[in-house]
Amino acid sequence: MSLRIPRSRRLAVVVAAAVALQLSGCSAIVPLQPAPSATDPVCADVIVHLPSTVADEPARETNAQATGAWGTPATILLHCGVDVPGLTTLPCVSVNGIDWIEDDTDAPRYRFTTYGREPAVELVIDSDRVSGSSVLVDLATAVGYTPATKSCTGVEELLIPSEGVQEAPTAPATQAPEPTQAPQAP
Repeated sequence: MSLRIPRSRRLAVVVAAAVALQLSGCSAIVPLQPAPSATDPVCADVIVHLPSTVADEPARETNAQATGAWGTPATILLHCGVDVPGLTTLPCVSVNGIDWIEDDTDAPRYRFTTYGREPAVELVIDSDRVSGSSVLVDLATAVGYTPATKSCTGVEELLIPSEGVQEAPTAPATQAPEPTQAPQAP
């Protein structure tokens, strides 16, 4: 006995499969973890202003609050509400008014974290696939919704005493000369 499925039922199954494929999209949701301060209201301002493309990569849906992702596979990841960085020896670059600390210890993956802004925003970029400078330019407007409290300081602006080098002596406080007495006539 052969099992025959009516043509109308086969067509319905094909259409249902096609609709399911379209609704699911070509790419899955990018799984991320929210940053410690992801619930900060400023992060909501950043997220609603994220562009639909960054460095010519399309936006992706994420599953965590205050996050963003672009590219297939995801080549640009954004977290708002990360810990605010303190002083560092890592390079600091300024792009369109936003200061970023650049960490290339996992190259070709670069990590950029805003400096002098609260809450802090972190980007992880696959530099084999996209240009870091393009990403920073494309995201500057959205990240600009985080208030700036300080900016990068270059080495030339710091006065750091070195070991074994004496600081320049300060001039002693001067006193006004004592008035001299005019010779008295005899």
